[in-house]
Amino acid sequence: MTADDTDLRRRLEAMLIVADEPLSVVNLATAVGSPVRPVRAALAALKADYDGEAEGPQRGFELREVASGWRIYVREELDPVVTEFIGSQAPARLSQAALETLAVIAYKQPVTRSQVAQIRAVNVDSVVRTLLGRGLITELHADPETGAMHYGTTDLLLEKLGINSIDELPPISPLLDDGSDGFEGIDGIS
Repeated sequence: MTADDTDLRRRLEAMLIVADEPLSVVNLATAVGSPVRPVRAALAALKADYDGEAEGPQRGFELREVASGWRIYVREELDPVVTEFIGSQAPARLSQAALETLAVIAYKQPVTRSQVAQIRAVNVDSVVRTLLGRGLITELHADPETGAMHYGTTDLLLEKLGINSIDELPPISPLLDDGSDGFEGIDGIS
């Protein structure tokens, strides 16, 4: 193995470690600045190395080609260990304000920050920044007349909620009070 091969493998590993979805050979080749053929060979060599087919032991992770791309995964037999570790970690929770803002955006999208603030009757600037930072909402487009940014939910939110589409959210009207409480006995309202 040449120094160039080693360097290419190292660059590919760096890209694969930070990837949150499978990367195609072409994308990897572009990212590391190398032709496709040597990238394919380096991926095969990395896979063999991780699988223990080279000089070293089998690793706790593997390189898989899935969905027309390559990604590093935990070995299946180690899933229980990883699941237990992740389950023991305290999940980052959203504040009540963030949950309320997220609900408004989910049900009213595309919606501007000022529209969310009107609905919630509070300033939502920092909450929107938090939701953007966590990847639960995204900037969709700017209003051509006012320049106000419109927000919507992301695929990450759908994943966290365990749904495929925002259309699968429960209807909100059964959850809301119809406003008639306290009006019994007033003429015309029963």
